[in-house]
Amino acid sequence: MINRYPLWKNLLIVAIVALGIIYALPNIFGADPAVQISAERGNKVDVALRDRVMQSLDSAHFAYKGYSLANGMLQVRFTDTDTQLKAFEAIRQLLGDGFVVAQNLVPATPAWLNEVSAKPMYLGLDLRGGVHLLLEVDMSAVEKQAIERYEGDLRSHLQQERVPYSSVTAKGNLVEMKFRDAAERDKAQEVIHSYNRTLVLTSADSAEGYILNAAPSEQEMRDQRNFAVKQNITTLRNRVNASGVAEPVIQQQGDNRIVVQLPGVQDAADVQRLIGATATLEYHMVDEEHSVQDALAGRVPPNSRIYYKRDGNPVLLMKQVIVKGDQIIDAAQGFEQQTGRPLVSVTLNNQGAMRMLDNTKKNVGKLMAVVYIENRPETQVVDGKTEHVTRRVEEVISVATIQGVFGKNFQTTGLDSPEEARTLALLLRAGALAAPMEIVEVRTVGPSLGKENIAKGFHSNIYGFAAIAIFMLFYYRVFGLFSVISLAVNAILMVAVLSIIQATLTLPGMAGIALTIGMAIDANVLINERIREELRAGNTPHASIHAGYERAFGTILDSNVTTLIAGIALLWLGSGPVRGFAVVLCIGILTSMFSAVVVSRGIVNLVYGRKARIARLSI
Repeated sequence: MINRYPLWKNLLIVAIVALGIIYALPNIFGADPAVQISAERGNKVDVALRDRVMQSLDSAHFAYKGYSLANGMLQVRFTDTDTQLKAFEAIRQLLGDGFVVAQNLVPATPAWLNEVSAKPMYLGLDLRGGVHLLLEVDMSAVEKQAIERYEGDLRSHLQQERVPYSSVTAKGNLVEMKFRDAAERDKAQEVIHSYNRTLVLTSADSAEGYILNAAPSEQEMRDQRNFAVKQNITTLRNRVNASGVAEPVIQQQGDNRIVVQLPGVQDAADVQRLIGATATLEYHMVDEEHSVQDALAGRVPPNSRIYYKRDGNPVLLMKQVIVKGDQIIDAAQGFEQQTGRPLVSVTLNNQGAMRMLDNTKKNVGKLMAVVYIENRPETQVVDGKTEHVTRRVEEVISVATIQGVFGKNFQTTGLDSPEEARTLALLLRAGALAAPMEIVEVRTVGPSLGKENIAKGFHSNIYGFAAIAIFMLFYYRVFGLFSVISLAVNAILMVAVLSIIQATLTLPGMAGIALTIGMAIDANVLINERIREELRAGNTPHASIHAGYERAFGTILDSNVTTLIAGIALLWLGSGPVRGFAVVLCIGILTSMFSAVVVSRGIVNLVYGRKARIARLSI
């Protein structure tokens, strides 16, 4: 019996191993700290801007390794993170608004590898450094906002359908409507049912009048909560991208939590201000029919509310919101031509434009106010413990007379500084958060700790591989060498597959690599021991090799399939680091089976398959 592979199978093994080496190579070259510049709002990154940036860096004596301009993006590479941070601040001050300046890690991959789209794996937060935040969405606020929205909508709808009512107020988880008689209530019930069939309507009589309660269904509130989490994720992603953080990870965890990971960022306080801020605008009509002094004395009209300007003076506004921040689709910082004061140019979506147009048509010559609303995350010390709290700020930043009819495009003034205008424009472009969020956990991983984690993970894999290699060579001799070669091929193929799918490598992922290398050698041990048993039974070397591989394959397949099932379960049910570990484990199982069975058998066939007779095997 001669052990030989056909030519096509040998060529296929060589081709797979060669491709594995090519696509694993980029991970050897590492990455350079870089500053990445891209344009927004009609600007462009071109040769003129490149020359301007490079001239500024040369003037400031910032040493850089190189730069590239491609696909409307300029990347400047540096030798260390300290120079990168200083250059980042200098470039951001130089370019100002209209450009996104981000810190990034640019792979130092040679051009010939880039030509075949060979890229290194991404590094996770624990290896690269950065900020990890765990946020919890306030679901009670989601439900309150939904009830308040229904309060305004029902009031407007009853007015539009000319149904008289005594009052419409939000109470707990429902909207209470009062009427003078049962006929008015019945008509309102019919009108509301045709307007929204999902509302649960219940009637009640009291000494105060005839009451109709409207409450959203449980399914609708569940949809509102799910929408709030998804909207917050979208808003956070837009907000983080607009701020210039490269390769962020923003994903849902559980029913009401969001994980935010920002690689390369070290200022946790700045990140909390950016992510926790819920700056938005609301436009209200000023209540000119009632006195502010009467309202301050406690006689506040039911459809109005007291707000305060930034100078502390009170102003009485109608409760009904004309336009909210979630109807703003674009915002840009600017300056008034006559006074030079900062402003924000606002563009509304179709729904908001129609509401604003309808309002300005009816109220030319009347006063309209702009309310600036922000949830500011703050840190306070209570009984020696640091707590993260959120303070809601509502300020009237502008009260102006409606001079004419407008809708989709207009300007908001009354801002204190260009920096405030820039921040407000950024947050409005990103969209308003659908609900407030509380920062549950904050972790910062320094770049030096990331480098230390990489070194420890790399050394653990190298030391583990070396220990296995020494044992196999000592115990199985030449066949141990075949096993070590196949184990090296397994490691190369595993890294190559992870690089091809652009997986993010984390510490649990590195642990998965070390575990997979340790598990992969089990298959070779099974094969070698089976060959030994065949030799002891008196079979010829060729027959022993053939029987060893054939009979060990079933055991190898069973053990790896069961482990693969566990890995798939971790991948399906797990999240975060658990999923990262599961991805590496599943890929490692598949590559280990190929290398232990196919590659090692190919090497054995090349060494022994050409000989018709073998005196003995070195095993």
